[in-house]
Amino acid sequence: MSDSETMRAVQVPEADEAFEVVERPVPEPRPNEVRIEVAACGVCGGDVHVCEGGASDYPRIPGHEVVGTVDAVGEGVTAWEVGDRVGVGWHGGHCFDCEACRRGEFVHCTNAPVTGMDRDGGYAEYTLARSEAVAAIPGDPADEAAAPLLCAGLTTFNALRHSGARMGDLVAVVGVGGLGHLALQYARRAGFETVAVSRGTDKREAAASFGADHFVDAEAEDPAAALEELGGAGVVLATAPASDAVAPVVGGIDAGGEVISVGVPEQPVPVDVGTLVGTRGGVAWWASGTPRDAEDALAFSARRDVTPTVETFDLADAERAFRRLQEGEVRFRAVLEP
Repeated sequence: MSDSETMRAVQVPEADEAFEVVERPVPEPRPNEVRIEVAACGVCGGDVHVCEGGASDYPRIPGHEVVGTVDAVGEGVTAWEVGDRVGVGWHGGHCFDCEACRRGEFVHCTNAPVTGMDRDGGYAEYTLARSEAVAAIPGDPADEAAAPLLCAGLTTFNALRHSGARMGDLVAVVGVGGLGHLALQYARRAGFETVAVSRGTDKREAAASFGADHFVDAEAEDPAAALEELGGAGVVLATAPASDAVAPVVGGIDAGGEVISVGVPEQPVPVDVGTLVGTRGGVAWWASGTPRDAEDALAFSARRDVTPTVETFDLADAERAFRRLQEGEVRFRAVLEP
């Protein structure tokens, strides 16, 4: 139980305003909620939506890569106990009643709140989470290493394991950043031949350390042609949120291959339908996943030593951490430690 009535938190007071550090009352869990004492919270590109007006109301505490310990439980909670080590990701809960929920597609719940946007998130010393949104943390990863796996890790792991990639396939990862450096590790640990596609060569050595068998400099050569020379990709996992990074690789897929984007470009992605017809290929996008998916990602990461490279910041430095992320200066994930 919290010994204090107040906590430090970082909130966005209104849309298009900077973060501010405030003192807030420690929240009390309502029915079906748990209170988590936050040990670490990742800073993710998705947090920009809170800053740009995407939250349901303001002020809002961002943060959807939360790791901590259950500190208190509300009425009706049976799945979690005080002292449990847990995490919370983008998926903030589900209604159990909509058509998607009735089919077990909880991640597509039409009434699902988003952690850090519709509910206060983890840029704080304590946060509340709905019971069904909580994931157990298997193994004993460090807090700062576990946090990014609840969004960046979960999303890339889930996209790859639900893809059509088969043993012996070539898997290409576009972008060697916060998501890409994890995607390369997952692809390599899963046994695929891996290709890193990046602009310039400054991340060549890093890509190799994360498991890339090949490196393609998209500024110096046509990435589609380079992938074709390697035999064609069964899956291209596009992690860079830029239309001009995704479109050029479509021609590099093998017969039956697919481009799966986990980054969301602001501009439309032009696709040559003729190329897709000729390869029986596809282009798709992938959302993150449920808390159960997060547990799978965490467990695989523990078994196969998939570890994010992080920079840690004090909670009071959230603004600086976020700006470094936006400017591409973080190598490779930023994590706040209350």
